Amino acid sequence: MRLEPLYQRNREQAKEEGRQEGRQEGRQEGEKDLILRLLNRRIGEIDALLIEQITGLSIEQLENLGEALLDFSRITDLEAWLNQQSI
Repeated sequence: MRLEPLYQRNREQAKEEGRQEGRQEGRQEGEKDLILRLLNRRIGEIDALLIEQITGLSIEQLENLGEALLDFSRITDLEAWLNQQSI
């Protein structure tokens, strides 16, 4: 009987962690989609390899890319920015 409250707490904690992970993943997916739309508008269609690299970025990196892309005029600007992220 004493284990039941502990079990219940662990279940609630696991549910909350799951919710947080879901929110984090949703936020990251939304940011990625917005960045890709902005890049397509700014510099044209992005190839699959670059999309794959962008998909692997963290939320912080996506936010930084969102600011940096305002200065991009060519696809090479994006490539250079992505290369700097992997250093």
